[in-house]
Amino acid sequence: MNGDWHLGQPERREKPEKPLTGWRVLVPRGGPWGDTVAADLRAQGAQPVVAPMINFAPSADLEGLQAALGRLAAGEYDWVTVTSATTVDVLSTYRAAIPPQTRVAAVGETTAAALSAAGYRVDLVPDGDNSARGLLEEWNEATGGEVPLKVLTLRSEIAKPLLTEGLARLGHHVDAVVAYRTVGVPVDQKIIDDVRAGRVNAILVTSGSVAQQVAEQLAPIPEGTLIAAIGPQTARDARGYGLKVDLIAAERSADSLIDAVVQASRVEL
Repeated sequence: MNGDWHLGQPERREKPEKPLTGWRVLVPRGGPWGDTVAADLRAQGAQPVVAPMINFAPSADLEGLQAALGRLAAGEYDWVTVTSATTVDVLSTYRAAIPPQTRVAAVGETTAAALSAAGYRVDLVPDGDNSARGLLEEWNEATGGEVPLKVLTLRSEIAKPLLTEGLARLGHHVDAVVAYRTVGVPVDQKIIDDVRAGRVNAILVTSGSVAQQVAEQLAPIPEGTLIAAIGPQTARDARGYGLKVDLIAAERSADSLIDAVVQASRVEL
């Protein structure tokens, strides 16, 4: 047999093993989350551009937060709701204790994973929509319709009070406490220039606060640059800031967000 055995066979175009080869993807958060996402993007062949656009600052009402965490440790709440991994960081920083009789609701798998990693248990995660809206939709079934319950909701300063107001409408006693503030971080001018010149293929948008910074710092964003939102609420927030959302992750997780970009890249092959 000679080396020409393949002659006459139809030529096939092989898809690259790493579908994001040649893509530059902006990752808008640093720290462990950003490092993990950047590594996952490299595994798909992409060149991640890590540009932290938000940071977190202590609550302006530290006294109120510490008092609420004291009541939590004393077992005064039936439930505590945690809406982000950053809130978990706050719980860990203050070494907050959650007694066995207090149940814990996490908005989304990412938050649930952060709670577990920090040594906290998780009693409820929405099966469908991983958002405050999804948690509200499943609340009565998960709690057996028990009313009233005493609930502590921990949130960002800029978060919409959807969960707090929804639980109150269901007849529960709710203490809404700001756990942290979100502040914008200036992006390096070279990254801004690269985005505006179309040298970034996709931008990951992971929250409404990130969407705000993308719109304020990076616009105008070229038509060919994909904007990928981590969930429906983030997509709505992004559109509210004037961004064109091209992709929405099927689940509210970093893995699902990257997968949405991968699927888009395959369509372009």
